[in-house]
Amino acid sequence: MKTVYYNANVITMGENGVQEAFVCEDGSFIDVGTNERILSVYPDAAKIDLNQQTVMPSFLDAHSHLSSYANTFLQASLDEAESFADILRILGKFAEDRKIRNGEWLIANGYDHNCLKEKRQPTKEMLDDSFPGICTVLQHKSGHFGVFSSAALRATGMEGKDDDGYLKENEYVDAIKKLPIATGQDMADAYKSAQLAYASYGITTIQEGMMVSQMIPIYNMLLSQNMFMLDVVGYPQIADADKFYDAFPQCNDTYYANFRLGGYKILMDGSPQGRTAWMKTPYEGSTDEFGVSNMTDDAVKDAIRKSITDHRQLLAHCNGDMAAEQLLTCADEAATVEDLAEIRPVLIHGQLLATNQLPRIKKYGIIPSFFIAHCYYWGDTHIENFGYERARKISPAGSALKDGIMFTFHQDTPVIKPDMMRTVWCAVNRITKNGVVLGDDERIPVIEALKAVTINVARQYGEDKTKGSIEPRKNADFIILSDDPLTSDPMKLSEIKVVKTYRCGKCIYERKL
Repeated sequence: MKTVYYNANVITMGENGVQEAFVCEDGSFIDVGTNERILSVYPDAAKIDLNQQTVMPSFLDAHSHLSSYANTFLQASLDEAESFADILRILGKFAEDRKIRNGEWLIANGYDHNCLKEKRQPTKEMLDDSFPGICTVLQHKSGHFGVFSSAALRATGMEGKDDDGYLKENEYVDAIKKLPIATGQDMADAYKSAQLAYASYGITTIQEGMMVSQMIPIYNMLLSQNMFMLDVVGYPQIADADKFYDAFPQCNDTYYANFRLGGYKILMDGSPQGRTAWMKTPYEGSTDEFGVSNMTDDAVKDAIRKSITDHRQLLAHCNGDMAAEQLLTCADEAATVEDLAEIRPVLIHGQLLATNQLPRIKKYGIIPSFFIAHCYYWGDTHIENFGYERARKISPAGSALKDGIMFTFHQDTPVIKPDMMRTVWCAVNRITKNGVVLGDDERIPVIEALKAVTINVARQYGEDKTKGSIEPRKNADFIILSDDPLTSDPMKLSEIKVVKTYRCGKCIYERKL
């Protein structure tokens, strides 16, 4: 059955630019054009008058962590905590509501020491005093470190490896892997809630950005029960990659039950707001603080060679300019330019990617996926950590655009919510929470920001023949917006809401008025 959507403002993100109408059939777009032509060519189709509403292709998530986000629906949220007292109050209510007892787990997510009154990390003593005998874990918003109570340290085998309960980078990741995993209906409900949240922001393809072996039974359950209403692309950490490809051969680069394995993930450094991103120049106020390197050169080169040999994409977490330098140097030594281009390597985050590194990024065909919303959420912290001159060049999308480098944007959810219009606002305005313009020369036009969350992401995934724009033969994945981002006041872009989200021609989300 053909359906004509007409009398609309259709931002196609394709060669047809802005149009007035489009046609869907069997979950795909089959035509797009003017009202006059579309209505005359399809007189017998069902017709929907959109009354001048703005339509564009659905958003595509270039990098996030679906399972971590799903888990947040089962944990205490510390997003609004402004002090240690707030943290303890939120934890106390959560523990009371769920009747958590000694020996059980009390897990929270989303605190940010940069935003706390104390401006430092909480401690295990604080957790031990308030929740004695309970395995209490506070996960930092960055996803790179956290605080564990004494009971939680013992349960994860990390006792003695901590600094007052504080674990970071590899030790933190190892500890998080040992946290209990929800089962049954609780888990199913959490994944459903997470997907509905993505859909509410207009996203129809989402990423599982670092899969570890402990997730294999979870994904067996999710796939067996057809739990994915959205497309999900998974990237196992390279140490566990073969286990995933053996466990899910039907998902080897092809969607099965809306899930596919997209390649491999490596984690090369840390987080700039936690001063663990690996830098060439020391952090402000220090002469010897350069951040953290998580991988040797040989390990990085082995990962590149494995990706090329297996013909699978490589995602490399790089925040600091030294981590980016390591990736570029290893790429030069481990592969040819042609081999690298074939696997479409992605540099994830690129917060401190230096503009003088961009020519080599382009040469090797590396796709930078910028966490551009850092400009707003942690821009002021970056000024403290790096000084204004370095901070003003974080996520250098403007420079990449000038150099003809294709880039994408992401939210690294659950670090922040998968709010694409907020991300577009950040890229266009680059304003911190304190109102500082963080590099006006790195601002980009609205249309380029929209490309970075639609068609460019489709190209990053190698799915641009089926996603990313409203064009014939592509999936009918589209959204209706409350306003036109191309004509709106740039400062009000973040106020634009997703009214409806369609996947393969079916409405899967509608905003309640």
